[in-house]
Amino acid sequence: MSLESNKENQLSTYIKDHDPNIVEKEVSYGKQFSVTNSELEVEPLLKPNPHRFVLFPIQYHDVWQFYKKAVASFWTVEEVDLSKDLVDWDSLKVGERHFISYVLAFFAASDGIVLENLLERFSQEVQIPEVRCFYGMQIAIENIHSEMYSLLIDTYIRDSKERDFLFNAISNLDCVAKKAQWALDWIGDSKSTFAERLVAFAAVEGVFFSGSFAAIFWLKKRGLMPGLSFSNELISRDEGLHCDFACLLFKHIVKKPPKERIELIMKEAVVIEQQFLSEALPVSLIGMNCKLMCQYIEFIADRLLVELGYEKVSLSYLYNYI
Repeated sequence: MSLESNKENQLSTYIKDHDPNIVEKEVSYGKQFSVTNSELEVEPLLKPNPHRFVLFPIQYHDVWQFYKKAVASFWTVEEVDLSKDLVDWDSLKVGERHFISYVLAFFAASDGIVLENLLERFSQEVQIPEVRCFYGMQIAIENIHSEMYSLLIDTYIRDSKERDFLFNAISNLDCVAKKAQWALDWIGDSKSTFAERLVAFAAVEGVFFSGSFAAIFWLKKRGLMPGLSFSNELISRDEGLHCDFACLLFKHIVKKPPKERIELIMKEAVVIEQQFLSEALPVSLIGMNCKLMCQYIEFIADRLLVELGYEKVSLSYLYNYI
């Protein structure tokens, strides 16, 4: 043993023997858990953890690397220039403006729902500090997304009544309400496991967002709306990271749900998203092919299933728009 190590051990022993503040007990505040007792017993992510208040030493290095990626990719709305978008906005057809308005209205509401889940469920249920670090960054960037979408609506929509209508899309638009309600039902679900809810919100950020992201990328390909296109690039990158993180956490789940349960969750999300972009708010309004869009959504869901460790459930198609 080196002289330095010996001195450290002597100091540690001295402190333990002489400091009256040192006691051997767990500090707690009677934390209430919203997960089942069986999950608390078997899932390392959810088990009561008296060391959750201190970050080091890092125990989950793969999770920590995701947190570092989230920190490195942080941005603010001030980085997005919307000054050139209004000229393009005024040149769009009525149907195209209608489509973009409703997509932005959905996004403005959906980020608040993702925030609700992170604050009310996930960040309280998971007892691993590295995961909580990532969720903290996700909460911050979801706030940025919410601000960005609200700013886009505020910039493009000059009529105050129409703006208010879009800001309250969950109450005013059935097509938005249906997607929102599916996600909200998962937040309030007291019977499903954490793993099932983790997959459901991976579907929200992976499947529910994918078609709308693709539609905005389609506008970029036409050389339109540079501010909207840039913000879409930033936000889709963030949501991709969040979805990948959910898949990473799922790999740490000990007792995974049966394949049939995961497939059902994914199929529900796919059907709702396909109906949204082919019937309720058809992408044909901006010149896209509805059938190919539906195939693309299936492709995204298949890819997500594979990332979660399951097999594909439908034929996947290459997407030609992006």
